Amino acid sequence: VSLSAGLALFQEELRELREQPIDPQAEQEIIDSIEEVYFSNDSFDMVQHELEVSKKVADLILEKQPAYVKELERVTALQTNLQLAAVICTNARRQLSVAKEGFTEASLGLLANQRRRQLLTGLLKSLRTIKTLEEDYPGAIQLCLECQKAASTFKHYSCISELNSKLQDTLEQIEEQLDVALSKTCKHFDVSHYTKVQLAYTLLGKTQHITLDSYIPCLTDLCKALWEVMLSYHRTMQWHEEHDKQDATPTPDDAAASESDKSVVDRSYVKKKLEHGLTRIWQDVQLKVKAYILGTDMSNFKYDDFIVVLDVISRARLEELRMFLENETWELCPVKSNFNIAQLHEFKFMGQCRSPSVSPSRQAVSTTSPAQEELSLFQQYLQEGNPFEMHTEHKEEETEDVLASNGYESDELEKSVYQDYDSDSDVPEELKQDYVDEQTGDAPLKSVSRETIRSRKKSDYNLNKTNAPILTNTTLNVIRLVGKYMQMMNILKPIAFDVIHCVSQLFDYYLYAVYTFFGRNDMEAVGENAGVHGPAEDRKEKVPSPHLSQLVVLTNSGTLYGLAQRVVATESLVFLAEQFESLQSHLDTMMPAAKKPFLQQFYSQTVSTASELRKPIYWIVAAKAIDYEQMLLLMAGVKWDIREIMSQHNVYVDVLLKEFEQFNKRLGDVSRHVRIPLPVSNVLWEHCIRLANRTLVEGNEGRALMQLDFQQFLMKLEKLTDLRPIPDKEFVETYIKAYYLTENDMEQFIKNHREYSMKQLANLVNVCLGSHINKKARQKLLAAIDDIDRPKR
Repeated sequence: VSLSAGLALFQEELRELREQPIDPQAEQEIIDSIEEVYFSNDSFDMVQHELEVSKKVADLILEKQPAYVKELERVTALQTNLQLAAVICTNARRQLSVAKEGFTEASLGLLANQRRRQLLTGLLKSLRTIKTLEEDYPGAIQLCLECQKAASTFKHYSCISELNSKLQDTLEQIEEQLDVALSKTCKHFDVSHYTKVQLAYTLLGKTQHITLDSYIPCLTDLCKALWEVMLSYHRTMQWHEEHDKQDATPTPDDAAASESDKSVVDRSYVKKKLEHGLTRIWQDVQLKVKAYILGTDMSNFKYDDFIVVLDVISRARLEELRMFLENETWELCPVKSNFNIAQLHEFKFMGQCRSPSVSPSRQAVSTTSPAQEELSLFQQYLQEGNPFEMHTEHKEEETEDVLASNGYESDELEKSVYQDYDSDSDVPEELKQDYVDEQTGDAPLKSVSRETIRSRKKSDYNLNKTNAPILTNTTLNVIRLVGKYMQMMNILKPIAFDVIHCVSQLFDYYLYAVYTFFGRNDMEAVGENAGVHGPAEDRKEKVPSPHLSQLVVLTNSGTLYGLAQRVVATESLVFLAEQFESLQSHLDTMMPAAKKPFLQQFYSQTVSTASELRKPIYWIVAAKAIDYEQMLLLMAGVKWDIREIMSQHNVYVDVLLKEFEQFNKRLGDVSRHVRIPLPVSNVLWEHCIRLANRTLVEGNEGRALMQLDFQQFLMKLEKLTDLRPIPDKEFVETYIKAYYLTENDMEQFIKNHREYSMKQLANLVNVCLGSHINKKARQKLLAAIDDIDRPKR
């Protein structure tokens, strides 16, 4: 049986081997594993050998049978013991759980509460100790700080965290008592008491009393509190006004009438007292805020925080305007062509009266009926709320669309931030007719009529640009400040004069800045700035002179010495003056009768002079734009004593005309960036021509030849500019004709024509010497010139 089974197994293995792929290495391993006895000799009996082996295995199994049975019994016993142990563990865990719930948690909780009680008892003792430290603030604070330091080691425990909270509350209570203790020194100063208070503040780390992080919240709280005071006073006055109306009823009998008269006197007395109190309360409010603001050095504030402070107090100061002016680069602020201050939210309280027949640019701001006016500030917050709580929200609502968009309406060469980006609906029909630009041949997108073109002069340099206002960011800021001031006047009528006085200072400072920046020669400006206000101690309350931004260059001939910046600065001042003019009637109605002369003087002597600054500012450009000195040198080389009449003018005239042509080209270049209004171009041309004519007179040593040169100059000049009449034309022609005067006529000429300088008159006499005036006549005429000049000395 064993043999048959073995053979069957062997056959099975052979079949599996046949089915598997042949692997030489694997076959070699199998061959190597066969015992060597199978290969010993041919007489080897393989069957016998296998039987012997099988017998040995069977004997070995029978030999180990008792040990196997015994070991199996031990395994069974171990399994039984393990099952018993599992039951015991389960019962033990259940009993431990019962013990934990019934004893451990309850007992340990009691212990924890007892520990916390001991800690709080210790805290109570410390607090009682602090309380017993009568006015020993440093000792109390030191004790609290030591407790906090000791507790910081165990801050991860919740009970210690509560202890720290209690200690912090105690420190805050001590700080409140410190403020009270500090106030006592106002009435009675005690060295020991004051020393303790200062030491206590030092221990708290609050020697400045208000930290930077709490500065703005404290300022807001102060303003809220002061607002409540003012609102309460307003409501008090309102109550009296309403009751006065109710009590003002007619009475029948004499006794009642007498009582009524007494009541009227009492009401009048109360009314006067309340009105007098308005100014006093406002002064107190200002002093409180001023003391708070000046009590802290804000130089270390972040820019955003500083702006928030300015925003909260809404106080427009000259120092703030000075900061704007010194950082102003005098670039255009691109507003829409129909911009008017009535569009700014600061002037909304005045109301608008827009008549269709009046152009927006000339629209005057006027008050409307009370039904159309917006509610006053007191009415808005009469029942609830505080303007200092709604500040951020109001700022978002106060935005208005006055700036021009980033589009261009003209061709690429005429791109300008001052072109109108509004729709054609704002343009009158007569301005929509097509025309062709006489200079460029282009037809702009928004055309104007031929009549309009003919009414404009070529020297305007902006035929296809709209006349949008010229102003800067600083101008807009000043206008907004004026609006805020006027709101203040509207709310606080008793201080109207003080407010207008501040408004006038804003305009004065702006005008002064524009003049010092652009209206004085470089050396003159440096000399005056050095000592404009004298020693520092003499001008502590004055605002220092502003300084022009270093980004503004006024020395480059290619830009006509900063003409673009000069135009923006000067014309923005003129625009500002125009806005003040439109507000004059409104300001006049708000002024007390006794103070109206101040307002009239401000307008007549300051506001009206704004346009006069054009002359000195643009004169500087005109004086540098043309090389007049070169003309004098060229004229000095001309041979004027030629007897025959010449048909050709001198070369210096052509050189001078080329200078004017270059000047005209540069004006055109500047106008591509900044619109040059007609009054500006006229002033520039007038200055240049006057200076040129005076140069011609200064270097004139001829008669007929000079007349020829001047006529050539006039003929070419009239093609460059439409300015008529040519300035100083008679000044030159009269001087040339004076060469032909006799001795007596020339003497009379000298006495009558004071417009010529002493040098020019003397030159006239010297040139005529030898032709029709002798030496004796020359001496007489020079003496006459000297006599005329002598009274001036």
